[in-house]
Amino acid sequence: MLKDPLFIAVAIACLVVAGILMFGIGTFGKGGEFNRKNANKIMQWRIGAQFVAVMMLLLFAWIRSKGGN
Repeated sequence: MLKDPLFIAVAIACLVVAGILMFGIGTFGKGGEFNRKNANKIMQWRIGAQFVAVMMLLLFAWIRSKGGN
């Protein structure tokens, strides 16, 4: 499975979501002016990245269920 390019893309997408989430939690924890100005934008980026990751995961599962490699 590690040689499957779609699996690798899904894994990278999930890591991107996790990275954005951790960045958002970190800025929320620190507070301050940066958080006040950018918290909503960071959340929007996470939601968008999460949508892409879920769609890729569904595509991967659908292709695998059809017997594709």
